[in-house]
Amino acid sequence: MNTILNLHKNTAKSSYWSKKKPTPPPHKSPLSLLLLSLFTLFFFLFLYISFTRTSNSFLSKKTLNPQIQQCSKLQTLIPGEKFLWFAPHSGFSNQLSEFKNGIVMAGILNRTLIVPPVLDHHAVALGSCPKFRVLGAKEIRVSAWDHAIDLIKTGRYVSMADIIDISSLLSHVRVIDFRVFTSLWCSVNLDLACVTDLNAPSTLFDSLKQCGSVLSGFDGNIDKCLYAVDEDCRTTVWTYKNGDEDGLLDSFQPDEQLKKKKKISYVRRRRDVYKALGPDSEADSATVLAFGTLFTAPYKGSESYIDFHKVEKDQRIRSLLEKSELLPFVPAILGAGKKFAMEIIKAPFLCAQLRLLDGQFKNHWKGTFLTLKQKLESLRQSGPQPIHIFLMTDLPQGNWTGTYLGELAGDSEHFKLHFLREEDDLVIQTAKDIVASGYGLRLGSSPRSFKESSAMRMSCSSRKLSDVLLYIEESTCSCASLGFVGTAGSTIAESIELMRKFDVCSDPSLTAR
Repeated sequence: MNTILNLHKNTAKSSYWSKKKPTPPPHKSPLSLLLLSLFTLFFFLFLYISFTRTSNSFLSKKTLNPQIQQCSKLQTLIPGEKFLWFAPHSGFSNQLSEFKNGIVMAGILNRTLIVPPVLDHHAVALGSCPKFRVLGAKEIRVSAWDHAIDLIKTGRYVSMADIIDISSLLSHVRVIDFRVFTSLWCSVNLDLACVTDLNAPSTLFDSLKQCGSVLSGFDGNIDKCLYAVDEDCRTTVWTYKNGDEDGLLDSFQPDEQLKKKKKISYVRRRRDVYKALGPDSEADSATVLAFGTLFTAPYKGSESYIDFHKVEKDQRIRSLLEKSELLPFVPAILGAGKKFAMEIIKAPFLCAQLRLLDGQFKNHWKGTFLTLKQKLESLRQSGPQPIHIFLMTDLPQGNWTGTYLGELAGDSEHFKLHFLREEDDLVIQTAKDIVASGYGLRLGSSPRSFKESSAMRMSCSSRKLSDVLLYIEESTCSCASLGFVGTAGSTIAESIELMRKFDVCSDPSLTAR
């Protein structure tokens, strides 16, 4: 039996090995080997390229996906809303001018305007449009965004709508506070901005800055989510319904000497903003339309960037332009200026705005003082004395010696000077009122749940008082019954002249605490 079993095992083993016996490989020609090698090479090359593209695509989506998700969230929380964001720059008067242009742009393009903060003086610089030397749109957007985040971080954030009363425009244009928009777009809880700078989690502000970089267009446009406008004042003058002007060369171009010296190849064209960025355009499908600066100014018969002077065919936009010509300060500021005029000065007075230290103005003291001298001499000959003068100047009082201001201060028989200081009770109380009101934060579009959230009330102890001195000074100047002398070329002087033109001081409702 064992013999039979052993025989069976040996037979099975022998059979198994006979089945697995290898056969000699067929003979291959050199051509076949070459073709096989080439096929293998191309196969691995294909795999490498596919993997690289997939990796890059994955990394790109990984970078942009959070913003795309926030865009979707934004569209869900505020259905159908489309937003317009821009980057303000320079001093307050320039920022206010841009804000007015933003309001009109939002009206034309039927978008919700993101109301910016008041930036620190010259924290963001544009450059010179006439010299074709300006910061690019992407760069100025990032600069403005980063500064806004720093204002939140340090508790110094004040909305433009906390300072400027835009209540009369809310039936014409939709608005949303920058902090509300940022919280929704970047998916962060800005209640964290209430903690002190030392305790604030750095990851929050790093995340916000990265979010701003994407929103500024550094990663390109995002389909149906973001369209970043990169045309600036070197190439474009935006118009609206100006007939056949769309695409034509603007009257102001860089001269040949400038082209050669600066190696400039720019050509400025007039473009209809509604045709370029309105319905049926690529930009119109995006939830957020991001401009760079919206600053413009007359120059050599043209405008540096925006020309809406001839809007005749659209009565709605014409009305919006008229209403936004004067955007007054909020009642707390106007009331403080009127109170200083009526309760502190308590007499007819002249207002003198003397800008002596900033930029070009430091080289024109003689002309600035001459205009004031002539006005005061006229008042001396025709009216009672001493002449009351409300003075607003950037020259510290300790530096008045040897100047015309020193002469005025020393002649108490003929002149009585009045001025405001940051430490005055009226200024401090007005700043407290503005911080406490939080008006800009409650204004405009935001989800109901967002408005009800205590996280966005921003009534936290770390908030610092805003600098309201300039605004109260301008308001006081608007009440000067003996006239106004301003520094030639100063945007502050232009703002005061506009307030006096509309006689804002005569409003009987203006009161201050």
